[in-house]
Amino acid sequence: MGAGRKNSTILGVTCLPLLRLNHVRPHPQAPVNPQAEPTARAARGSPTGASNALGAWLRHPLLLAAQAIVRSVPARWATLLQTPIESILHPSPRRLKLLGAFTLIGHPLFYWIWHDLLPQPYENLGARLAMAALGIPLLLDGVAQRPQSTRTQRLYNLICFIQLPVFFCWMYAMNGYNGVWLASVAAMVVIYFHLTDWRIAAVASIAGFALGTTLGDWQAIALEGHTLTPLPVANSATVVLAFAWFAGLMLGLSGANLRRERLEHALATIGIMAHELRTPLSTAALIGDALRQESARQSDPARAAQLDKLAQRLLALVRSMNHHIDLQIANARLLQLPNYADLLSAQALVTEAVIAYPYRTQRERECVEVVIHGDFSFRGSHAQFLRVIDNLLQNALRSLQVASSVLSKGDIRIEVGHRGREGRISVSDRGIGIDAAAQARIFEPFFSSDGGTGHGLGLAFCRRVLQASGGSIRVKSAPAKGATFTLVLPVEHDNPVDTPPNPHP
Repeated sequence: MGAGRKNSTILGVTCLPLLRLNHVRPHPQAPVNPQAEPTARAARGSPTGASNALGAWLRHPLLLAAQAIVRSVPARWATLLQTPIESILHPSPRRLKLLGAFTLIGHPLFYWIWHDLLPQPYENLGARLAMAALGIPLLLDGVAQRPQSTRTQRLYNLICFIQLPVFFCWMYAMNGYNGVWLASVAAMVVIYFHLTDWRIAAVASIAGFALGTTLGDWQAIALEGHTLTPLPVANSATVVLAFAWFAGLMLGLSGANLRRERLEHALATIGIMAHELRTPLSTAALIGDALRQESARQSDPARAAQLDKLAQRLLALVRSMNHHIDLQIANARLLQLPNYADLLSAQALVTEAVIAYPYRTQRERECVEVVIHGDFSFRGSHAQFLRVIDNLLQNALRSLQVASSVLSKGDIRIEVGHRGREGRISVSDRGIGIDAAAQARIFEPFFSSDGGTGHGLGLAFCRRVLQASGGSIRVKSAPAKGATFTLVLPVEHDNPVDTPPNPHP
């Protein structure tokens, strides 16, 4: 038990075995030269001896290898620390329900394995049933169908933290830090990095180890007549667990880096496409201007009106295309969003976005209805929130085009209001709607619900902007019944001063 407690204390303080190289004692069977000991003590006591010992330690092959690895890590990986935290990796209702079912079934199954089939020093049916019960919330539709909600993500993180690092390390201590539970804890660490963001897993695994082993040691001491088998070699367990932690960390970093590179490649591709598209659009704009000038020179009023109408339609199409190109480039900069804290008026923001949007026809403009129940102020970037409203307007218009060719007033309804310290901006449409399976993933980068015609970055951009302002975005929809996207924001003031916003690029 003493060796086990020593090992847990070491790992609770640090998981870097390299820091413990100067604490490794000789093997009990290794011969010790008594005559050499005074000389060694003298050498260690002298400045020259201490310097030589320090230099030899700094030249240790393991330390040199670690330094080489640190220097070889690409500098761009440092940007991963600034990316949004993904509490649930690859969130979907099916994934959450599978994890809940595995938790509910797995703990009783492993109780039978470790209690009857391959008996271990300690098992606890009550604890196993309590851990199994943690899987029940993940099976509920109210949780599983909303993997992007803040409540679901917090509940998911709490469940993972309790049943993975805390429970596994508690059982590791209760079983005397034996080999079976050493392997179990090592596997748990790697699995943890595959379930949540690598930053959450890195910190929570260490905190869970410290908490679980401490609770296990206290309980083991309190159990009368319960003997534990101490771990024979503490250093070997430290190395195994540190290796598992670093392996999980590297896998988590690699996965996050792949997702970041995918966004960067999307940005590069969109940039190339934008460059290629703007050249013919510039030509089309020149043709529109030429048509407008030609209409002014026409003596026939009917002919002049026809040319002017064609010019207006062509210029409107050019403005719309340029606007969409700029919007898609902004969406692709998902990981490069600067944070601003402007005081914004929700009413002014929505009004500006609706007026400035490049509608293709007057009918599109007339189908948008704005309802102000009450204005409020919030903190955020003026330019970024304009793009959020643009994204939602674009999606609503696209959904209406698929649902019907005839637009009427109120087909798109934008409402602004607040309740207490929570402000809301909702964008509703009467389009084709979104099915439940797609709703769970529409805020993921590169997921599109419009049959592959979109790149799937618009709503991911919206969620990132809302999170940066301390808010969230929600969706409520059903097939053939339209959709409602709600922006939930923390209110700064109920009646804001009507000052012009400070736009940021």
